[in-house]
Amino acid sequence: MTDTTDTPAADAGGKQPRSVRVVLLALMIAMMLAMLDNMIIGTAMPTIVGELGGLEHLSWVVTAYTLATAASTPLWGKLGDMYGRKGTFLSSIVIFLIGSALSGMAQNMGELIGFRAVQGLGAGGLMVGVMAIIGDLIPPRERGKYQGMMAGVMALAMIGGPLVGGTITDNWGWRWAFYINLPLGVVALVAVTAVLHLPKKRSKARIDYLGAALLTVGITAIVLVTTWGGTEYAWSSARIMELIGIGVAALVGFVFWQTRAAEPVVPLHIFRSLNFTLMSVIGFITGFVMFGATLFLPLYQQAVQGASATNSGLLLLPMLGAMLVTSMVAGRVTTNTGKYKVFPVLGSALMIVGLYLLSTMDTGTSRVTSGIFMAVVGLGMGCLMQITMLVAQNSVEMRDMGVASSSTTLFRTLGSSFGVAIMGALFNHRVQDVMAERGGALGSKVTEQSAQLDAKSLEKLPVLVREAYQHAVSAGTHSAFLLGAVVAVVALAAAVFVKEVPLKGAGPKEAGPTDAPAAQPPVVEAV
Repeated sequence: MTDTTDTPAADAGGKQPRSVRVVLLALMIAMMLAMLDNMIIGTAMPTIVGELGGLEHLSWVVTAYTLATAASTPLWGKLGDMYGRKGTFLSSIVIFLIGSALSGMAQNMGELIGFRAVQGLGAGGLMVGVMAIIGDLIPPRERGKYQGMMAGVMALAMIGGPLVGGTITDNWGWRWAFYINLPLGVVALVAVTAVLHLPKKRSKARIDYLGAALLTVGITAIVLVTTWGGTEYAWSSARIMELIGIGVAALVGFVFWQTRAAEPVVPLHIFRSLNFTLMSVIGFITGFVMFGATLFLPLYQQAVQGASATNSGLLLLPMLGAMLVTSMVAGRVTTNTGKYKVFPVLGSALMIVGLYLLSTMDTGTSRVTSGIFMAVVGLGMGCLMQITMLVAQNSVEMRDMGVASSSTTLFRTLGSSFGVAIMGALFNHRVQDVMAERGGALGSKVTEQSAQLDAKSLEKLPVLVREAYQHAVSAGTHSAFLLGAVVAVVALAAAVFVKEVPLKGAGPKEAGPTDAPAAQPPVVEAV
């Protein structure tokens, strides 16, 4: 199947048409919906459990959403390639809004879990749709300009999510943590419907149902292993072993089937591009590190440095601010020069250094010092966050834009699942060991259920046990961040092998009015 997508031309001043800017605003709103949701819900969960009950099923409120998002991400990308980007993106927004409305009306924990799965199905198409539509509208050479916008949305969601969630829950009730999505989603729906114009597609190819089923089973098993391992079940338990076996078998079967399917869900030929494969690896490592850092940094600052839990999102400002600034600079440099290899290499190196510095924090580390360390990590992630998507999209043909975007997003999502699970297991194990050493029998009892204590629980502990817990958290974060630094070395090794393939699309216009038009760059990287 071949098709063409008309990219709106920039005006003489290098600006995109107003219609494109309106669409980009709507896309950023949709992107914020996908990222903000879990951040808001996290602070509302205690209130939700207090009203609905079902504490034993609490983790499934998050797991159901994550599973549905991860499993549906590749399918949304493929559907966009086959039937058109606009229709599938609008469908994902509608499904997300339906899930949000139903979640807000849930009367028990079972209903909430089911409705969160519906919401996750829609969320799987939001991020993919945003990235793929931007790939259709804006040439890679010009796309760097909008990296700052995307990084800003990401930072806003991470910082503002917990604060907004707490404010909404305290003043309006937890149901509005879901209802708040509705007006934002309607704005995005109206803007995209009215302004976005892409060529309509209708593929005669049949959907690869077997491939979709195998991929869904494989991803579900992997996410469940990373979610349940070390918490619900021991890593060596029969249930975890069964899930690992199912996941490996399903993914091996999926890869085998993709070589024979007429219209594969994930065309394996996209991995023939060295750059695409390397960006998938770097995206996985970035997700691994980023979500691990955002989980343990607030915990360290609350437990060890005595920061307020209410403002935990603000504690990440040094990292997120550095990420935003660097992403904007990287985008501008890429747009003006067409060069990008330096950013994956520099970003990976900075990430390794920053994570190592974070691993040196102890009970005497000041907030200023930890803020500087976080800023170094943020500088590294700012060089990587959007460049990975840009280079991945530049490495495939236009007809594979959707699956390229969804595959890159999926690897980052899986990386975050592995990061939270593995770093979390290492953190919990280290905390419990140190508590047993320093706090004796009482220390072991305090953390036998969970190695993560909230502020109220800490205040009730005896002074000696509280000090033991502070040392334990320092030891736990040391182990977690040191592991992150070691894993980030893989990203650096991958970045070294990235090829500087010219970005598609014209760069800044320097030729005079009488110069002949420049030749068009090749459509796809030669491999």
